[in-house]
Amino acid sequence: MKALQGVDGHVEWVEAERPTCDAGQVRIRVAAAGLNRADLLQMKGLYPPPPGASPYMGLECSGVVEEVGAGAAWRVGDRVCALLASGAMAEEVVVDARHVLPVPEGLGLHEAAALPEVYATAWLNIFQLGAVKAGEKVLVHAGASGVGSAAIQLCKAFGSPVWVSVGSQDRLAYCQALGAAGGVVRNENLDALEGFGPFDVILDPVGASYGELNLKLLARDGRWVIIGLMGGRKFELDLAQVLGKRLEITGSTLRNRDDGFKAELLRELQQQVWPLFAEGRLSPQLVDTYPVEFAQAAYAELETNQVSGKLVMVIDPSLV
Repeated sequence: MKALQGVDGHVEWVEAERPTCDAGQVRIRVAAAGLNRADLLQMKGLYPPPPGASPYMGLECSGVVEEVGAGAAWRVGDRVCALLASGAMAEEVVVDARHVLPVPEGLGLHEAAALPEVYATAWLNIFQLGAVKAGEKVLVHAGASGVGSAAIQLCKAFGSPVWVSVGSQDRLAYCQALGAAGGVVRNENLDALEGFGPFDVILDPVGASYGELNLKLLARDGRWVIIGLMGGRKFELDLAQVLGKRLEITGSTLRNRDDGFKAELLRELQQQVWPLFAEGRLSPQLVDTYPVEFAQAAYAELETNQVSGKLVMVIDPSLV
């Protein structure tokens, strides 16, 4: 089989060893795979897969079950999507059966490939770690990203008003169309966010450069969940604000969580979130698809930081 490998800042579609399908696993013939910023870091050698995981690219995919290991609750022919630590961009993947979800009713395989990573990330960090309650205010930095798009829709669906910071007026309009109450363009006036706050939960993929601002924006008993470091890793932390406001600051990753944790997270997603797609309350926000032969161009587009929503790589165009 073939798989997409990151090599010195670019990608190559290379021959790869076909994995075995053991008890509790399923083999999926991959239709498509979602692109994520973590892939860009892996391509450059800055974010290697966890020990024992596939060396190839990709954190999420969709496709058709080809083989079912003993004890796995799936059938050959099932149309599914899956969350992986790596290796989703391949002709076949073998994955823990508990990390597989059905394609939501009303969606195709290409759309389903855009769901597992971003909805799992948004649900984990806003609703589980951030413990948001209906009516509490949420701020999502990089709101037009894939994770941001999922977070806005989830907050709206569960009754929490949400604001965003974004890179352009067009992206702000995109977020508001998804359900954001408002927001700011980061290069114009980030401090204007104070007029919308204080916020109970901040979802932050930026890190250090927004650190002082986040401390000002958080309400008493606020929760700041850090999921990325696009703006750096170090800043001077005013502990008096943390103490006085009783703030919680949480660092969060999903990729290196253990299998049991991911299984429980996806079980909750299937119960709480997946039905909302059939109801039309959630959408994949699929912007564009690329054939795997144009993988380098797909990642170049992602790296522009101008994509509002999700890009998907088509691995097998015969599967629709």
